Amino acid sequence: MSEQANMATIQLNGDKQNFIIDKKDFKTGSRGYYGTGKMVAGGKKYQISIQVVEIGSKPKEEKK
Repeated sequence: MSEQANMATIQLNGDKQNFIIDKKDFKTGSRGYYGTGKMVAGGKKYQISIQVVEIGSKPKEEKK
C-alpha cells in the first residue's frame, strides 16, 4: 500500500486547484506542512504559499 500525498485545495475567484503539501519541521520547532505553487484564477496568475502548523507542536521551553 503506497502512502498518499497530502493535498490542500485553494479556491480563488471561483477557480480551484490542488497543491501537494509536504511534512515540515519549522525553524521555530513547530511541526506541520508546507507547499508552494502557481495557479491561474480569474484570468490572472498567482503564486501560492501554503503553511499548515500543528497547534501545540512547538516544544515548551524549560523554566530557569
